[in-house]
Amino acid sequence: MALSRLWTGWRHTLILVKPETVIGWHRKGFKLYWTWKSRNRGGRPPIDAGIRSLIRRMARENPTWGAPRIHGELLMLGFEVAEATVSRYMPRRRKPPSQSWRTFLRNHTLDLVSIDFFVVPTATFRILYVFLALEHERRRIVHFNVIDAPSARWTGEQLVNAFPYDSAPKYLIRDRDKIYGAAFVRRVRAMEIEQLLTAPRSPWQNPYCERVIGTLRRECLDHIIVLGEQHLRRILHRYLEYYHGSRTHLTLDKDAPEVREREFIDDGRSSPSRWSAGCIIATPDEKR
Repeated sequence: MALSRLWTGWRHTLILVKPETVIGWHRKGFKLYWTWKSRNRGGRPPIDAGIRSLIRRMARENPTWGAPRIHGELLMLGFEVAEATVSRYMPRRRKPPSQSWRTFLRNHTLDLVSIDFFVVPTATFRILYVFLALEHERRRIVHFNVIDAPSARWTGEQLVNAFPYDSAPKYLIRDRDKIYGAAFVRRVRAMEIEQLLTAPRSPWQNPYCERVIGTLRRECLDHIIVLGEQHLRRILHRYLEYYHGSRTHLTLDKDAPEVREREFIDDGRSSPSRWSAGCIIATPDEKR
């Protein structure tokens, strides 16, 4: 409005675009901004592409060789590279998930809670961190909060807010992020919660929390440009009302986290008008 007082011809430059286009522009701008901000400003020069190819070939053709063995062979061939560099360029051998870990998750569903962080970019390319605490039994998000610079003390306070009084779980699953520092560990011990740390680079060991974060992105945050902390809190609060009260889950026998009453068309309470746009209910004649 202030700009319109100085620029009288602003109406002639308007271009109508779809919301998806604006969100796409913002995503590209965010990517370009952080690519520029994290550009290479020195450090160790990259090794030759031929050496990288040789490291991968030696690792594939010799499955039992580790980085020290391949590093020694390269030195004997006259290539001066560091062992850490060899380890960096070796192909990762994906190991199947441990059956014992899956069994533990299944057997202790009633006592398990998992926590995690994920990031959300804003319209001004700021980074906001969202903390989640997920209860495994009914897949309920018992607590969330948003901050731009989380600390171990702040994270410990969020855990207390999520489980006041004597409602603390027996086990807590988390990754090895440095944000869970000494202050957080002391708070968890004071609450008599046993921490279960996932292995490095093993998000599958915290599957329920990772799946919820993916759901939040696909169904909500990927379609919105966030303006700030308060805006993000309002968005997540509104979405979680739908997530807990209406959204069905396969692992809950296609029920919602907060048990949802089953409705029947024959009792006169349900009608197509009660459903959101895009949902279609077939009538008996259409089914035939």
